[in-house]
Amino acid sequence: GPRDVDAAVDSARAAAEGWRDMPPARRARLLLRAARVLRDRGRELAVLQSLEAGVPIRVSRDVDAPLAAAQVFHHAGWADKLGLVVPGMRARPAGVAAVITPAASPLATVAAAVSPALACGAAVVLKPAPEASLTALRLAEAFAEAGLPPGVVNVVTGTDAAGSALAAHPGVDVVAFTGSAQAGAEVRRATAGTGARVTVDAGGACVHIVFEDAPLDQAVDGAVDAAFVTRGHMIRRGCRLVVQEGVAGAVLDRLAARLDRLRVGDPLDVNTDVGPVGSPDRRARVAAVVDAAAADGCDVRRGAGAPPGGAWFAPAVIAGGAAGRAARGEVPGPVLTVESFRTEAEAVALANAAGDGLSAGVWTESGARCLWMAGRLRAGVVWANAFGGSDPARPAGGRHHLAAFLDLEPVA
Repeated sequence: GPRDVDAAVDSARAAAEGWRDMPPARRARLLLRAARVLRDRGRELAVLQSLEAGVPIRVSRDVDAPLAAAQVFHHAGWADKLGLVVPGMRARPAGVAAVITPAASPLATVAAAVSPALACGAAVVLKPAPEASLTALRLAEAFAEAGLPPGVVNVVTGTDAAGSALAAHPGVDVVAFTGSAQAGAEVRRATAGTGARVTVDAGGACVHIVFEDAPLDQAVDGAVDAAFVTRGHMIRRGCRLVVQEGVAGAVLDRLAARLDRLRVGDPLDVNTDVGPVGSPDRRARVAAVVDAAAADGCDVRRGAGAPPGGAWFAPAVIAGGAAGRAARGEVPGPVLTVESFRTEAEAVALANAAGDGLSAGVWTESGARCLWMAGRLRAGVVWANAFGGSDPARPAGGRHHLAAFLDLEPVA
């Protein structure tokens, strides 16, 4: 509630000056120590994330937990190099950063959002999604265990109302939001007139573009992993497939075969491919999208049955008919839409229609075509014959993310 938000911001404000003025090399050492703590507690954190957020344990254990430690390790290296973030500008820590994160893969998402703020010398107030509160609190404990001063990392749990109160708080200098486009717009409205700097990493309907000369089995594997394996709910989820007409039928047949082999069930079972989507309410929202697509005449293909009740939803592919209507929205679950195109220009138009602009994958044997497409796709990252990855040092497009937590002024 509001009192908790006030207390957290006051705590961060009291710690901000000491953290800001700490020698950068000392700040880097503390963050490196935190990265080691996260690495050593990787299995514990992975189990906690799977229990709380429904991410399959093999994803939590093999991808998200190591990536969380890697994020902190990478950003620790920036702590004494902030003058290099924006050439020709002098950089100073901004003060107090409000960091608001979603339920999607919370280990990696929270670490990626918090570690650049800490490396820049900002004290943090973290508001995680309600479905990821325990994971966020355990991450904060790891920072404390590494020796970060009290008040440098604070956590406020609660509903969206707590996030709105934090975003609008007058004691916050920077608001860094990660989540849906709709919630990002609400954060923008909440911060209007506060004077806080705001960054929004929003979206979800990212696209694969598959050409006739693409390695189809590889492209289908990439689409299945991106859309389904992380329970169909992450920020840069490749949930749209745009396929050239000549191979559209072959791709759909391969997708249908893969759907039947995906295992939906207990996220703590190492054989599970698709865990629960987070809550029964979210499952109902996903089901409504799929049912509406079927009513519109789309070709809807479903995977093997999910466990009855609860928050499980069997993976689905929506093709033909009005599939494009479903593709324009963000579906918070394991749903992949398939549209077809004839020409490269038509592929670009379809890919850019959703407007999320986070990432895209181009599948083709032609390197020249990859470069041509990359220059025309409105996406922060374009992969060639791949989709996704886990290197925190790789640029994510747009303005350097560290710059959000710095006050910059020209060097005289």
